[in-house]
Amino acid sequence: MTYPRRLVLPAAGEATFFLWGPRQTGKTTLLRKLYGDCLWVDLLRSSTFRSLAARPEELAEIVRARGAGFVVIDEIQKVPELLDEVHRLHEQGVRFALCGSSVRKVRRGHANLLGGRALRFELGGLVSAELGDGFDLTRMLNHGCMPRIYDALRPTPLLRAYVADYLKEEVMAEGLIRRLGPFDDFLRQAALADSEPVNFANIARDCGVSGQTVRAYYGILEDTLLGRFLPAYRRRPRRRLTKASKFYFADVGVVNQLAKRRGLEPGGQLYGKAMESWLHHELRAYNAYAERDADLSYWRLTTGVEVDFIVNDMELAIECKASARIRPGHLKNLRELDQDHPGCRRRILVALTDTSRTTEDGIEIVRLDDFLDALWGGAIF
Repeated sequence: MTYPRRLVLPAAGEATFFLWGPRQTGKTTLLRKLYGDCLWVDLLRSSTFRSLAARPEELAEIVRARGAGFVVIDEIQKVPELLDEVHRLHEQGVRFALCGSSVRKVRRGHANLLGGRALRFELGGLVSAELGDGFDLTRMLNHGCMPRIYDALRPTPLLRAYVADYLKEEVMAEGLIRRLGPFDDFLRQAALADSEPVNFANIARDCGVSGQTVRAYYGILEDTLLGRFLPAYRRRPRRRLTKASKFYFADVGVVNQLAKRRGLEPGGQLYGKAMESWLHHELRAYNAYAERDADLSYWRLTTGVEVDFIVNDMELAIECKASARIRPGHLKNLRELDQDHPGCRRRILVALTDTSRTTEDGIEIVRLDDFLDALWGGAIF
């Protein structure tokens, strides 16, 4: 099924831009929908890849022969040398859509990133606003947000293949690691620690590698767009704060596969953990697609008291609870935050309640559907 995507891209010929995103998030589908009649250079085609890898200057010959003013190049990271030709043709008035799933190979080869001449966009997996009435939280937390896998009747085989293909194609094929075994162990430990502050030393010990190696492994996940760090909020502390960043995988279905989680149901601890990971995805996607450029972080005392998400400099605090009945204990962390930051403009508890309401001390308890409508309507930040 094809879904309407919230990411807005330039009209054909308006600008040169990169479109990055993890594999299977729908980048090519979106580009085909928008620019299907334009000149396409698909580097997944073996003949095209071999030809342009051997002679990057052939790109200019193809563009001239077609008289093209706008060109889509899919999987640009496979032949980073093409970017010199793209740069030269851009200066001559040709515009490009450059699509890829791994920034790492481009950077590693010191490829030409067009010196600020190209816009940059990133497409993630499906968000609630794109699914509309088809959004099902439990399905999302079990299947993940990649379109093909979200729609599947049985997600596990597809997720298993996705993880295996990633290990083979994105990591081993590019020579990013020397041995697959330790990295495979790392992936499982990183998945188990998804949405938690990262302790590099503990993960290194569990995987039998150095802390420096673990940091490099996390760098691979970031550069191949499979996850992202969420920094700790550190401004104006009154009490001791945790300084370690959290790490969130881009897709909760991938986390399930790596951590060997199955059949998440409301009421379970892992359901709540997965819901937090998914909400991070929604907030990141909205922030990017709506071009809000907000700073996202989390707040945590060394005692373990934590608020899941902070927007900008305490403009907004968001706590996520996968519970239908809100008890005083669910509000404790937001009240603790108010002691240190009484100037926080809004405190929101997102929950699976039937109705939204506000407590006497100003905490907004917001039903999940209401929160999502408000978020994508621009009423949260």
